[in-house]
Amino acid sequence: MKQIVIISIILLTMFGYTGKCEPVKTGLLSGVPQYVRYEDSSGAFCIAAKGKAAAVCVSPEDWEGVIRAAGDLVDDIYKVTGVTTSLEKVTSPVSQSVIIGTVGKSPLIDRLVAEGKIDVSAIKGRWESFLIQTVDGNLVVAGSDKRGTIYGIYDISEKMGVSPWYWWADVPVRKSPSVYVAAGKYVQPSPKVKYRGIFINDEWPSFGGWASAKFGGLNSQMYGHLFELLLRLKANYFWPAMWATAFNEDDPQNPVLADRYGIIMGTSHHEPMMRAHKEYTKRKEEVGAWNYATNKENLDKFFREGLERNKNFDNLITIGMRGDGDVAMGNGSDEENMKVLRDVIKGQRQIIQDVYGKDPSEVPQLWAIFTEVQRYYDKGFTVPDDVLLLFCDNNWGYIRRGGPLKEKQRKGGLGLYYHIDMNGGPWNDRWVNTSPIPKLREQFHLAYETGIDDLWIINVGDLKPKELPIDFIMRYAWNPDAIPADKVDEYTREWAGQNFGDEYAEDVADIVSKYAKYNLWRKAEVQVPGIFSVVNHRETDRVERLWQDLEEEAEQLRARIPKEEQDAYFQLVYYPAVASSGIARIYSAVTRNHLYARQGRPSANGYAKLAETLFERDLRLSRYYNDTLANGKWKNMMSDIHIGYTQWSMPEKAKLPELKSVDRLETPAMGISVEGSEATEAEGKLELPVFDALLDQTYYIDLFNRGKGSFDFTAVASQPWIKVSTGKGKVTEEKRIEVGIDREALADGTHEARLDIQSEKVDVPVVIRAVKGRVPESDAPYFGNLSGSEFSIPAYLYNKNVPAQKASWTVLPDLGRGKACMGIVPVTTESVSPGDAPYLEYQVLLPDTGNLSVCIGILPVQDVYPERGLRIAVGLDDKEPQVIDARQGFHDEFREYTRANLAKSPNLKPLPGQDTSIRLLGKGQPRRDEVFDNQRWLTVKLDVEKAGMHTLKIFMVDPEIVLERIVVNPDNRHPSYFGAPEKRHGQETGLD
Repeated sequence: MKQIVIISIILLTMFGYTGKCEPVKTGLLSGVPQYVRYEDSSGAFCIAAKGKAAAVCVSPEDWEGVIRAAGDLVDDIYKVTGVTTSLEKVTSPVSQSVIIGTVGKSPLIDRLVAEGKIDVSAIKGRWESFLIQTVDGNLVVAGSDKRGTIYGIYDISEKMGVSPWYWWADVPVRKSPSVYVAAGKYVQPSPKVKYRGIFINDEWPSFGGWASAKFGGLNSQMYGHLFELLLRLKANYFWPAMWATAFNEDDPQNPVLADRYGIIMGTSHHEPMMRAHKEYTKRKEEVGAWNYATNKENLDKFFREGLERNKNFDNLITIGMRGDGDVAMGNGSDEENMKVLRDVIKGQRQIIQDVYGKDPSEVPQLWAIFTEVQRYYDKGFTVPDDVLLLFCDNNWGYIRRGGPLKEKQRKGGLGLYYHIDMNGGPWNDRWVNTSPIPKLREQFHLAYETGIDDLWIINVGDLKPKELPIDFIMRYAWNPDAIPADKVDEYTREWAGQNFGDEYAEDVADIVSKYAKYNLWRKAEVQVPGIFSVVNHRETDRVERLWQDLEEEAEQLRARIPKEEQDAYFQLVYYPAVASSGIARIYSAVTRNHLYARQGRPSANGYAKLAETLFERDLRLSRYYNDTLANGKWKNMMSDIHIGYTQWSMPEKAKLPELKSVDRLETPAMGISVEGSEATEAEGKLELPVFDALLDQTYYIDLFNRGKGSFDFTAVASQPWIKVSTGKGKVTEEKRIEVGIDREALADGTHEARLDIQSEKVDVPVVIRAVKGRVPESDAPYFGNLSGSEFSIPAYLYNKNVPAQKASWTVLPDLGRGKACMGIVPVTTESVSPGDAPYLEYQVLLPDTGNLSVCIGILPVQDVYPERGLRIAVGLDDKEPQVIDARQGFHDEFREYTRANLAKSPNLKPLPGQDTSIRLLGKGQPRRDEVFDNQRWLTVKLDVEKAGMHTLKIFMVDPEIVLERIVVNPDNRHPSYFGAPEKRHGQETGLD
């Protein structure tokens, strides 16, 4: 015995046992409280201790997938403890063993039920439910069905310390010489969403190239690992990769393996009747045109052969038909196409009846309401009641329909096809994770609450590096009620703790939350120079600082992470954070390069060099991922081109935007630029934005040397209330002067002065304007200023939140661009008029009378119920609120609605209801619009009768709108992406 213990300790040391005495908490991850312990407790079942481990017993009569998963548990016990145990296929259990089985399928379990040892009434006959119970010195895992049992097995593995991502992200197993299960009974109810799965798509060059290098193709060897991941995440449904492969034909063991594991198979939204698109293209000459109107007989034969081949497996059959290659079907009108589609579905249903030998209503089917099919549905086209209606998002993560009231009771149910990867219009989104967990939670909450709760299928692209959003969606699907908005950060910390340990959980969670949030400002593929303003509100400075801080955080944590966790850390945290930062900083550097070159500033060359350096670093990071990481395990996985897009599709190679250079003059020459303007002294009058005594701003003046050598300068103010950071000095390259005002020395009123920048015989005046006035007394915090300039209000910093009888506004933490957004609970509440609606109040100081322009920034939620609108109301004080419909200006599925500078694009006209313009960012470049900006701006004009303190009110009308930001007096002379930084005056309320 002593030798066994010593050997066990040696093995654990080799395995990297860290001596942690408690496994990570997994309440939000698994839905069942943590019942595994690393130390003994009263009545606990011992899985392993002192060099011995309990046997794992299954009945040979149980499902093959259950027996296979039980073998995984045996392996997992060894991974955690270093102790070998055995899988026993028996008719009677071994004493003090883990007894695994399916109710009604396993004599081992049924005998325990008959003897009254376990009560399975809570799970019997349920979908995918299980219980785990300590009974007479044994540990019993009983499942209501095949997957229920499998999920129970993997729940133990996960709670012992085996992450679902142990293979797919090289997450080390948490080690302990002993593992116990606390005495008691633990029941996992059925999932709230019945079908939960992923779609491997857009898989070349990355996923396909990786699978080819590692497994010789997208074959059963590879899919075995993928199916295990799904089951460990308690998922059950899968659409296979289809760009260049045919799942059922390329490796005939693929569908056999899926069925054995317990995975329900389907095919994508445009691959009907279990036939892959490549199966058709291989037979195109034989089958003929993909046109049901002219080629019904051959297509029916093609469909029938697919079902005959797969009928003995567990399938959810996609019906309907789109055009060849995922395009709209037919060349006629919608009415003509719908007529053909009716014939398609009628023919397919007859084939289902013939092949399965039973009524089609008894065979699970879905109809995908994708792109143009949405129009057909909206015009009244439908399918039989037993068919699941699969609604879709807008390709960029916002659902296009809530569950229609008329469909909520349909037998087939409602599902959602959702993208966290997109290859296609309006633009690609393929590379790293750009789906923050708060956004996912908000959209899937909307789907779930409106009745879209029978199937969630997620387009995950290459799967990597989308591990975190995949994990969240599969967990959330099991029980959305378990993760309300205010527990999203708790979920992320649990995920981080499971994969990296409690010591690093907070830091890991912070990094993965931030990089995805920042990516949503502008995804890598739609980055172009000029997104963020260099000269207004120091916007580029602030964005750069946030990314650089994130990089530093990731680097510091990388130095602390243990060696055995470095590969996982690189995949799940470091690479997506640092590489994302690199892309953002490349475009920031190019933006500065272009502006400074236009201004004649030699520092433009330094920013060109920085862009080139960051570009080379990006290539190195990708090469490390592909060639070195985990000893080359992920070769080719990071092959997507993610920089240099000029159209929606992936470019052939990574390419920097055009860089410009500036030649120095032979002799020194002073150049000047000022905050708030892209002009220089050579282009005319320079003036700083207005100083507001209430805001107490500082603005900068940049001095730069156009030539070689250096020059001396002095800064001479015409008034004593002007403050400068330095009044004289020498400039070799560049020098920034900070300018402010002395509020005490400034009298009330509007003032104008000048700051003369002098060098040798050159004297450049910079106009200084300042405003000071009496501020009305207020007992509450407020926003605003004395100058009437632009100011911003984060939606969550309200003064008063007034609920209605059936609904109220609620804080949605970390959603959107800032700290939080405001949404409605319940999101299914009825639409109401402003007089009956919940509303938010904001105290605002408005120094001028007349027309007040207010921009309301909302998330780009889609028109989920087109029959009634997408409305919000805005009012000032006690005046009648104005109702705005966010649908104004929709162009097809997407709405181009943003703030920008009209002067830069004089030929562009505003959309209806919009007093600011769209700006094209160059030929072939993506537009500034709500899709790419992840923000929709609504504009309203309010009448201010009296200057002073006012109450701005935002009313719910339709509950789906999520309010993020309010911009008052938007200033197109000083355009920016985020608007003026918020500054709240007066007493703090603790909301932030």
